[in-house]
Amino acid sequence: MSLILNPTASPALSPIAAMDAAHSVHPHTNLRRHLEQGPSIITRGDGIYVEDEAGQRYLEGAAGLWCASLGFGNARLGAVAAKVMTEIGYYHNFRSASTPAAAELSAKLASFAPPGMDKVLLQCSGSEANDTALKLVWYHWAGQGQPQRRKIISRLGAYHGTGAVTACLTAKANFHTGFGLPFDGFLYTGMPYHYRHAHPGEDEQAFSSRLAAELEAMIEREGPETIAAFWAEPVMGSGGAVVPPAGYFDKIQAVLRKYDILLVADEVICGFGRTGEMWGSETYGMTPDLICSAKSLSAAMVPISAVLIGERVFNGMMAQTDRLGSFAHGYTYGGHPMACAVAHEVLTIYEEMDLIGHVKSVEPLFLAGLAGLSDREYVGDASGVGLIGAVEIVTDRATKAMADAALMARIDAATRARGLIVRLVGNRVALSPPQIISAAEVQEMFERLGLALDEVFGAVR
Repeated sequence: MSLILNPTASPALSPIAAMDAAHSVHPHTNLRRHLEQGPSIITRGDGIYVEDEAGQRYLEGAAGLWCASLGFGNARLGAVAAKVMTEIGYYHNFRSASTPAAAELSAKLASFAPPGMDKVLLQCSGSEANDTALKLVWYHWAGQGQPQRRKIISRLGAYHGTGAVTACLTAKANFHTGFGLPFDGFLYTGMPYHYRHAHPGEDEQAFSSRLAAELEAMIEREGPETIAAFWAEPVMGSGGAVVPPAGYFDKIQAVLRKYDILLVADEVICGFGRTGEMWGSETYGMTPDLICSAKSLSAAMVPISAVLIGERVFNGMMAQTDRLGSFAHGYTYGGHPMACAVAHEVLTIYEEMDLIGHVKSVEPLFLAGLAGLSDREYVGDASGVGLIGAVEIVTDRATKAMADAALMARIDAATRARGLIVRLVGNRVALSPPQIISAAEVQEMFERLGLALDEVFGAVR
């Protein structure tokens, strides 16, 4: 069968790029433009570098989508996957069925989890993990005789997935517009970004106190008896790699405890060392009832996610199954043996390399690299933690006027011309390199970024 190629596609496209442009629908892409311009084809990777079809090599400063913790290409993980694919390939985890790989990963992941969170529900993606956690929240409250607790509080700028329900947790307008979202019952409180949203003269502690007071006012206004859970990323990834202000989670959790509202930590980006501890929850003193994890769980080598379930919620789940007969939830590929075996090996590698120790050893250089950009006249904010952070690009430091899309596109082009891939979120240039990055590679990453930024703004001036 012959392939139908788009006649409007650029004749400069390679055969594989033309094929992609003609048939592949890409997320977060202008679909009409893609038909004409085609994709950027990445063909291989090693360490923290990737290479495109033209042979251009890039330092991948975004770890793909915040997720390639061990970098790109891994023969050891490939061998594990091949072994399981040969031995069994697939089996499910419905109705008490399991495989050695699923059992071993669950036990291993429980040993990585914070105290009291030793129950693991395996899923396939971060969106699935958050969607499942939402169902567990409602399941829990129904079992407690409080089915009216349905409302969920998220935060402006938050990202928790793109499913029909998880996109409602995601508090970014472009994820709602055109899709008929959000559904009723999803509430959005203030974004904890001090640089952009603090009042004049308001320090971080005062800003955190105000956000906690605003949250409490929302809860009182809506009725505490109707609120089920509060959703939070320890560091807001797709919000722009925004780290919380001092005192924030202490003050927010005090409000949640006062009204007996569950806390769900979305650790899809922050989990497994990204913030300098195994969990972002540990970095910021959070004590969640549920943790959603994915991405670095398998170093992004295979699709897998997991919800870590605290004792309170799990006891409620057991009581519900006593009443209803079974836990009627699951996905065909949840607990897939190949994905589980690869994820188990990834966790083993983390132990062998002392992942947390390594991140802590390069964190000072990473933070120094961000700080070194902060004196430039076009940088309004530069902040981070562990191996995640960002610089905010402004056109006027006094007014904090944000760089527009055209200027950010020039920055993207300049960084790629320097052999560096970054993550652009609005007017923020975010970095989250693979967690295997060396000290020398951290310096190289910031050298390339600094040169690219100076090149763009030298032209602007």
